[in-house]
Amino acid sequence: MKVTGLPLLCALLLVNAAALAQGASTFPGVKALMTPEEYRAAGLDKLTPAEREALNSFLIRYTAEESQVLLNSDEEVKKAVEEQEIVSVIQQPFKGWSGDTVFRLENGQVWQQRQRGNYPYRGTNPEVRITKNFMGFYKMELIENGKAVAVKRLE
Repeated sequence: MKVTGLPLLCALLLVNAAALAQGASTFPGVKALMTPEEYRAAGLDKLTPAEREALNSFLIRYTAEESQVLLNSDEEVKKAVEEQEIVSVIQQPFKGWSGDTVFRLENGQVWQQRQRGNYPYRGTNPEVRITKNFMGFYKMELIENGKAVAVKRLE
């Protein structure tokens, strides 16, 4: 089932909340979040630059302050977020990440760290959840402890 409209926008905002918290460099704006067809169909092409900026400010504030409520309470948003996830296990040896670490997953996918940061892993179960935020970037989270790193797919 294709999720459209406000629930889709909310889901995309929710998936990006962690990226914003990790210091993503800039908010792309509502125009970049939608396809050109969605943007026109919503009538947003008629907004003045000041109106578009006000909408962008709202989206940033909403993502930071209120979006978690929908994630925990709205079934349609929960389903949209779940459809964005990849769950697998990092192949051994895995000792954490340190700048440009390459992650080989049991499902055959290969991902690489895309932002600076170090994390020494001492756990025993490197199962990960990979989610895509509304800017199109991916985050890999260790399920057992919630530690996360920004990644890009290589294969």
